[in-house]
Amino acid sequence: MSMMNNDWDPLYQQEFSKPYMQDLFRFLQQEYATKTIYPPKEQVFSALRLTPLSKVKVVILGQDPYHGPNQAHGLAFSVNPDQPIPPSLKNIYKELESEYHTPILRSGDLRDWARQGVLLLNPIMSVQRGKPLSHQNKGWERFTNTLLEALNAQDRPIVFILWGNKACSLKKMLTNPEHLVLESAHPSPLSASRGFFGSNCFQKANAFLEAHHIQPIQWTKSNLKKEG
Repeated sequence: MSMMNNDWDPLYQQEFSKPYMQDLFRFLQQEYATKTIYPPKEQVFSALRLTPLSKVKVVILGQDPYHGPNQAHGLAFSVNPDQPIPPSLKNIYKELESEYHTPILRSGDLRDWARQGVLLLNPIMSVQRGKPLSHQNKGWERFTNTLLEALNAQDRPIVFILWGNKACSLKKMLTNPEHLVLESAHPSPLSASRGFFGSNCFQKANAFLEAHHIQPIQWTKSNLKKEG
């Protein structure tokens, strides 16, 4: 797994030298050699490659990658453009439709968000086919906590969007008063009606960015021609 070729690399190199990360990579090497693992090895760090540290405006935390074939490509909640839109992402689009009063005609590919500065980060960055959370407690959480520490330390406003209990449990790491932390229920069909719908998280994020003279995110623009 190669470096990002951007300003995440010093942190990546720092962590790569530590025993926990070397253990994680040995585990992944064995997993990719003997099982079906998502995302493809070369896409594990897509979120970091597409959204350099200095360009991050918004952080959206997921959990771990989609565990079905041809879905995951390294960005939380995002799927390859030729794939059906998963249930949680459908609910994300429903919330966008409600907030912006416009139909959301997009594929499930969120790379255009990533290129605008939305870091779509799964705290666990790989998964075995058909087995959600199969790569938890292998070292990913320590690595991604280090990413969150670096983001928290940035001396500029960033929006952190935390959906669901697992993401909200990381709020304790986000101590910098320059940042905005938005919390709600998870967009999963099991919980979206318990506070995700109506949270206005996308408009709140953009209002915060605009108040700090930062270009807002184009959440609703179609990506079908560009990415599909």
